Parts: sequence; structure tokens; C-alpha cells
Amino acid sequence: GKYRLSILVVFVFAIASTAANIFGPRLLGQATTALFEGSVAMTNGTGSIDFNYIARILLFTLGLYIASAIFSYIMGWIMADVSANISYRMRRDISEKMNRMPLEYFDGTTHGEVLSRITNDVDTVNQTLSQSLTQIITSVVTVVGVLIMMFSISWIMTLTALVVIPL
Repeated sequence: GKYRLSILVVFVFAIASTAANIFGPRLLGQATTALFEGSVAMTNGTGSIDFNYIARILLFTLGLYIASAIFSYIMGWIMADVSANISYRMRRDISEKMNRMPLEYFDGTTHGEVLSRITNDVDTVNQTLSQSLTQIITSVVTVVGVLIMMFSISWIMTLTALVVIPL
């Protein structure tokens, strides 16, 4: 609960980063179309390639990918901070709990088992929070975003793909 706002910010940055990555190829497709149409016009003698338009598209796409990388970096930084704080709290709580444990517990439990519970389990939680949570968010947003982009390009082909792929 304490990190709810941070995780919400991570979710927003994940959406922004993934959306930029999904929208980039569409912009590159517009540049490719403009280049093709210009070359066809040159071949027919009715026009030329609009390099200014293509350059604007490419610069905007570059800015989009840079923004995506920045959002992704911020997302990773926030989640690393959240997971480090949670790990610290867990280790502190474990230490306090172990200091309250009776000596008989340590006599009956192997040294390796005690250390394993302290270090490995907390490290697993730390890795899960810092990597898996952001991967889950990014993966879900990617699937939804790609479906939206596919529907915006051609809803018939998208429905066909959604029916054929499971078969």
C-alpha cells in the first residue's frame, strides 16, 4: 500500500513507453509510403520525392523512440527503488524476528537453511518486483496496443488473424 502511487506512476510510464514503441512502425510506414509515392511520381514524370515530409516523419519517430527509452528508464528506476525499499524492510523485519526467536530454533535448524530463508527468499522477492512486475505491465500493454493498432489498420485482417492463429 505504501508504494501504490509509485506503482501507478510505473504503470503510466509503461503505457507511454509501450505506446511509443507500438506507434513508431506506423510512422515509419507513412515515411515509406511517401518515399514510394514520390518515386512512382518521379518515374511517371508527375512529381518528386518530398524529402522534407519524410525528414519530419523520421525526426518525429526518432523523438518518439527517445521518449520511449526515457520512459522505460524512469520506469525501471522507480521499480528498482521500490523493490530495494521493500527488500530493506523485509530484511529488517526478518532481523528483528530472528532476534526474538528462541535459541532452541537455531539449535534445531541448520545454519544453511536459516541463511537461505534470509537471503535467497528476499532476493527472489526483490528480483520479482523489479523485473517481473514491469514485464507483466509492459506485456499486457503491448498486447492491447498491438491489437488496437491492428484494428486501426484493418479490422478484417485483424479478425482473420485472431481466428486463424489459435487454429
